[in-house]
Amino acid sequence: MDNSVETPVAKPRHPEKRNRPDSPIPRKPKWIRVKAPNSPVYFETREIMRKNNLVTVCEEASCPNIGECWSKKHATMMIMGETCTRACTFCNVATGKPLALDPFEPFNVAKAVHTMGLKHVVVTSVDRDDLDDGGAGHIAETIEAIREASPGTTIEVLTPDFLKKGDSYKIVVEARPDVFNHNLETVPRLYSEVRPGARYFNSLRLLDDVKSEDPQSFTKSGIMVGLGESKEEVFQVMDDLRAANVDFLTIGQYLQPSPKHHAIDRFVTPDEFEEYKTMAYGKGFLLVSSSPLTRSSYHADEDFAKLKEARNAQA
Repeated sequence: MDNSVETPVAKPRHPEKRNRPDSPIPRKPKWIRVKAPNSPVYFETREIMRKNNLVTVCEEASCPNIGECWSKKHATMMIMGETCTRACTFCNVATGKPLALDPFEPFNVAKAVHTMGLKHVVVTSVDRDDLDDGGAGHIAETIEAIREASPGTTIEVLTPDFLKKGDSYKIVVEARPDVFNHNLETVPRLYSEVRPGARYFNSLRLLDDVKSEDPQSFTKSGIMVGLGESKEEVFQVMDDLRAANVDFLTIGQYLQPSPKHHAIDRFVTPDEFEEYKTMAYGKGFLLVSSSPLTRSSYHADEDFAKLKEARNAQA
């Protein structure tokens, strides 16, 4: 009996995408389907999020791994609100004018981390182009609050690109997250369609600057495949990231949130993901996660332990 279910399609909530033509969502192959979440720990995790008035990218981005991760009390906190100032065509987070920052949010995130007993936490955010520092100060405050409430927890941040925000990224670096992650998302040729508000080489330079600012930090980036890229373009992104001394690469299948989002070009096979992994390791990454269901924060706690082991083995 097949108990797997299709990942639910989120309700349309993107006025900026209303004029985009519909792109039918193809049926997912068997290697993409996931079980519906139903464990007691899943519902306990959801209740902790609700009580602390927290937003998670797990829900906002309709992540297919939410059932597995929340059943292990793993959740990726999304700070600075539910509304993004960008309109990326792959993303299911709502776009518009955000509310003011919640000054109690860093405390509430730290409280949830402590309550859940997390060994490793991932904190991400919407893009906040409306803020002078792009939200860097708020991210740093959240890191500091977690360190105070849960000193034994390692912290990974998945940051915006801080486009046109000068050296504001240094505020985050100075807070010393254990992992600094910023996703390139796709190949340069597709940026104008997939990430129209971003610039590929700005994102690449950010990762390079972070490593230059703190050579001991772990840096990480990820891309989606199935958007229309070629293998050669993916290999070039790998080379670009290694030139920026990025340690950890994630590669996952793009899943179309709604008919108004960027169309899926194809479903990449598990064998192709293995090929990408082999190539990436050959190019010198310390760690590579490449599979259809890979996401930036998927198995992040186990992967952080592997990162440390890999660095120690190099020493």
